[in-house]
Amino acid sequence: MSKLRLTISMSLDGFVAGPGQSVDHPLGIGGMRLHQWVFGLAVWRAMHGLPSGEVNESTPVVEESLANIGASVMGRNMFGGHPGAWDAEKPWNGWWGRNPPFHHPVFVLTHYAREPLELEGGTTFRFVTGGIEPALEQARRAAGGKDVSLGGGANAARQYLGAGLVDEMRINLVPTLLGSGERLFDGVGDDLHGLELVRTVAAPNVTHLEFARR
Repeated sequence: MSKLRLTISMSLDGFVAGPGQSVDHPLGIGGMRLHQWVFGLAVWRAMHGLPSGEVNESTPVVEESLANIGASVMGRNMFGGHPGAWDAEKPWNGWWGRNPPFHHPVFVLTHYAREPLELEGGTTFRFVTGGIEPALEQARRAAGGKDVSLGGGANAARQYLGAGLVDEMRINLVPTLLGSGERLFDGVGDDLHGLELVRTVAAPNVTHLEFARR
């Protein structure tokens, strides 16, 4: 069976997004600092159609996180837009423009039904109202034997972690403090549900912690 692989960036004080998430601040106030380490990498820039970039110790970690992914699951906050029901007159179509970097099916956890959103490059967003397990089942079928990526946000990640459904977890630990916002492990307790630390990679401005189910 394909694996569910969580990749997420986190501050030293445990936050994966800053306070005040909104359309103007999709990662919350200060949350963009959690991802500065990746923006200059050649592998990330190539995904977004940008030239050049650097190669460092983070490069193979990012490449591994992208390898053998056939579908993704994300929460409503990661997909973005206003809270509540979808606006039929001005539909929110994500942060990524007409050609998102996924290039595979993406399943969005939401309380509000919506028709699939097909964009360029092979990315189709499908909106799942039945909860985390139906979303994962659909993603695994769509992945065709490949793994499923779980990108967050915090609430979606917590639900899958708490249910013991995450097979691999990469935490990109960034040496910054956000003070408040969305914590990854709130309510999860003291049980990683079989996940154990298997590798640590030190890189410029980030430390990668990799966990796997033994």
